[in-house]
Amino acid sequence: MRSTINRRQFGQLLLGTAAVGLLATGCGKASEQAADGSVTLGFAWWGNEFLNAQTNEATAAFTKANPSIKIDPRPGDWASYWDKLATVTAGKDSPDIIQMDQKYIAEYGGRGALADLSTLGVDVSGIDKGALATGEYSGKQYGFSTGQNALVVMANTAVFKEAGVELPDDLTWTWDDYAKLAARITDAGKGKLYGASYGNNESSLIIWLGQHGEQLYTDDGQLGFKTETAAKFWEQLKLQRDQKASPPASINSEDASASLESSLFGTNRLAMGWSWTNQLASLESATGSEIKMLRAPSLTGVAKENGMYYKPTMYWAVSSQSKHPKEAATFIDYLLNSVDAGKILLTDRGIPTNSTVLTAITPSLKPADAIVAKFLADIKADITVAPPIPPVGASGMQDAIVRHTADVLFDKSSPEQAANAFVAEAQGMLDSARK
Repeated sequence: MRSTINRRQFGQLLLGTAAVGLLATGCGKASEQAADGSVTLGFAWWGNEFLNAQTNEATAAFTKANPSIKIDPRPGDWASYWDKLATVTAGKDSPDIIQMDQKYIAEYGGRGALADLSTLGVDVSGIDKGALATGEYSGKQYGFSTGQNALVVMANTAVFKEAGVELPDDLTWTWDDYAKLAARITDAGKGKLYGASYGNNESSLIIWLGQHGEQLYTDDGQLGFKTETAAKFWEQLKLQRDQKASPPASINSEDASASLESSLFGTNRLAMGWSWTNQLASLESATGSEIKMLRAPSLTGVAKENGMYYKPTMYWAVSSQSKHPKEAATFIDYLLNSVDAGKILLTDRGIPTNSTVLTAITPSLKPADAIVAKFLADIKADITVAPPIPPVGASGMQDAIVRHTADVLFDKSSPEQAANAFVAEAQGMLDSARK
């Protein structure tokens, strides 16, 4: 899902276009101060019924411990969240506390819609320094990571067993190993099984570029890679198609819009798929199989050079419009650092970045979540840097990568043509946002 508001419209909204407070549960309720001195803070997030109930439970625990701060919950769904948030922000009715995504933190922070959290007194002494860096943009702390995960190869052990193929050594495997292994599985499946998905999203490209010593973006918000490196990315995906390591273009296109339960991976027809670590439990539930998380293949067969990174699942942020930023920061401090909050929220917004909270909740984790926590700890020695936050104008990058991948797989473009077109389009997005 993506916002239907383009970057230029978004900027116009934040610059003051009149709007209606669609996320508000009641006009003007955010940041109200009652006669008894208590304040009410608007709190917006996206999620499902389970996450909403869990978040409400944590909110209730907070208000019980902090009776002078009341929370006005404003849950939403991803499909409409960003359009509505842009609208209420423009209408000067922004929620005080905002659940923010990495794609949009520079969009909002860079346009002055978010407060600098480093000035609000949140205790960050127990927070992983790398996780803190993922919420910084232009020298200001616009978000605190709710938790972290990593993009990995999910290996369905049942499919490997059906194909008669052993799991790889993910500490030493290369892209060549990955493609050959996947092709063997496809061949063994005789039209029923496929070896691997393509891994064609923004994070896959970030990993690929990292293996070449490059980044999707530089620290100052420019493109940080060579066109020829991007071309090699699409050459690898085309090779997977040609070697039948991955599904044909038409099947891959159909699978991209399928639900998890009806997807190739979910129906035990795909041996290896790229997913985030926090999806392990849902993948096991859908397949009924044991899923093994594997590190990304590398160019050299050295795990430390595989380009993997910790990605913030999402962020907590405070609106610059809030009339009570200190109280909003108190709530965020609770969500980040309170063991009580941690025991309620567990890992559904990622593995906590506060080590004390993680240690406290580990005995309560479901088996899959405990496995994820251990895996993320195991790969820490191989992760060297967090990629810079996507700059203003970059939120359409994912769609562009997927589109150019489809052009390559359907032979509408060569890898070189796709890379050139992508670079031009990406640069255009960034340039347009700066106007």
